Amino acid sequence: MKLIIQIPCYNEADTLAIALASLPHEVPGFDNVEWLIIDDGSTDDTVRVARENGVDHIVRHTCNQGLARAFMTGLDAGLRLGADVIVNTDADNQYNADDIPALVLPILERRADIVVGARPIESIDHFSPEKKLLQKLGSWVVRMASNTDIPDAPSGFRAMSRAAAQRLMVFNDYTYTLETIIQAGQKNMAITSVPIRVNEDLRPSRLVKSIPSYIKRSIFTIIRIFAIYRPFRFFGTIGAVLFGAGFLIGLRFLYFYVTGRGGGHVQSLILCGLLLGMGFQTLLVAFLADLLAANRKLLEDVRFKMESRRDADINMGSSAPAASKERAK
Repeated sequence: MKLIIQIPCYNEADTLAIALASLPHEVPGFDNVEWLIIDDGSTDDTVRVARENGVDHIVRHTCNQGLARAFMTGLDAGLRLGADVIVNTDADNQYNADDIPALVLPILERRADIVVGARPIESIDHFSPEKKLLQKLGSWVVRMASNTDIPDAPSGFRAMSRAAAQRLMVFNDYTYTLETIIQAGQKNMAITSVPIRVNEDLRPSRLVKSIPSYIKRSIFTIIRIFAIYRPFRFFGTIGAVLFGAGFLIGLRFLYFYVTGRGGGHVQSLILCGLLLGMGFQTLLVAFLADLLAANRKLLEDVRFKMESRRDADINMGSSAPAASKERAK
């Protein structure tokens, strides 16, 4: 069994050595533990620091592509390197690496495909009240969208089995944390969380540059996630609201028309027609979006089966020489 611990990095030379010093070289249940750095176009000495501190593998982006892209690059590299389990953590040493054995335990015991580390949000001093509220709000929205029960959805400290990593595909460039949990719920993967500890703050968050900016980007991310993974509910709700509003305004006009006072309410009739038309068209969009989502799921299943077949071919290829030697004996 091989465990790969991946760290997406962008200009992390000041904190990376501290984070690497805390990572384990041995974890119960694994024969090999290797470290993987994803350099997301850093312009400082991140790569040099990684090499000096014994990192086993380094994958580099020629330019900065964002945290979500770096995360997916790490998963792809980890799969190519033969990882059975992949742990993702941060280069700022936010998460306590001593909790990695607890993080991977549900996967080793085959109780989960993905495990998310749940931080003690209320007791983290360097989190502002606004950020704590946003963490709770984001986690609640993800629970509603994914039908999962993950208390700390924005946590980046998580472990994934090989099969889970093969099935994940992130579309968002901003962050992977919310989308991967929703995907897990959509694809009926077993996902759970374990309590973890955090270390003291070494630098400000790269994602939360300011509270208004974080709120704006988080709202956009959540809306996009709903549109991608719950398209019928998303567009259907909008269409139903528009159609319902037009229907009620039409009933109001009909009341005035029946009572002989409809002459002064032609504007209501026009608005009724517009809203009914918009609602009907949006409902049609909901059906089309649902069909596109079904097609996307089929493509993801094909991708997963191709990855599984490649693994099977590799395993058969590696076992063939051993079988030949056994026959020779």
